[in-house]
Amino acid sequence: MTKMRAMTYDQYGGPEVLSLTEQPSPKVGPSEVMVQARAASVNPVDWKLMSGGLDPMMDVRFPAVPGWDVAGVVAEVGPDTPEWEVGDEVMAYARKDYVHGGTFAELVTVPVRAVARKPASLSWEEAASLPLAGLTALQVLDGLTVGEGDSLLVHGAGGGVGSFAVQIAVAAGVRVIATASAGQHDRLRGLGAEPVEYGDGLVDAVRALTPDGVDAVADLVGGVLEQTLAVLADGGRHASVADPEVRDSGGAWRWVRPDAADLERLAVLVDERRVRVEVEEVYPLEQLAAAFERSAEGHVHGKLAIRIAE
Repeated sequence: MTKMRAMTYDQYGGPEVLSLTEQPSPKVGPSEVMVQARAASVNPVDWKLMSGGLDPMMDVRFPAVPGWDVAGVVAEVGPDTPEWEVGDEVMAYARKDYVHGGTFAELVTVPVRAVARKPASLSWEEAASLPLAGLTALQVLDGLTVGEGDSLLVHGAGGGVGSFAVQIAVAAGVRVIATASAGQHDRLRGLGAEPVEYGDGLVDAVRALTPDGVDAVADLVGGVLEQTLAVLADGGRHASVADPEVRDSGGAWRWVRPDAADLERLAVLVDERRVRVEVEEVYPLEQLAAAFERSAEGHVHGKLAIRIAE
């Protein structure tokens, strides 16, 4: 049985439970491809899962390899996967039905429903940083049905999901007001948004820009429902990825779903230079624990990528 390098944990905990190990190479089943990973990226859900925070929702089989984002080369295909060939360059939001064979490993099996072509304009680290965060932003905006001429407030626009949401909305002709710390305002203006400071004074700042309120609000941080309702126009829509209580106020709670077609839509926006991927820092695979620590500190501007192979 062939082996591969992987970062694994065999009990719930913090970054200290991670270790670089050798694991059996995964089997490739029907409707799957095996990807020789070149890069992966860190999302907060990775270390939340590792801590046991989602144990009521998802089964874990130890030793577990964390990670849901990957970019790499197809190394093997299942018996019913004519869509892909060995050697294809791909990316994926590789979430499965349980936590075990994640993407912080040299080889990853991925359901075909999650696989999309890698944009030629992106590095491996950039491509691996697009799927989960980009799909979250895209699917939230799809649910809000924002388009040409609409106004949108994005809570938490400075992070990975937020910067994608700003760019996707701007590309669709939406006027975007973006909350972030003052140090992020120039960056967000460069993405096409009108930045405002979060916290006290947010409602007045948004109302000054849109006296009749905004057409839609995308909450990417949680804890801002009162502010959302205070700036929403009559008949406006709102959604959150962090606060299920928005459903009690007519909003939608969104959980991102792997979707190859949506990921292809993102790839087109990237290749058309209407969306860019911002990678703040790249770590080698064996330093995944340090990347998790950095992510958990918060205030990451863009994405943290993991280089697995050149």
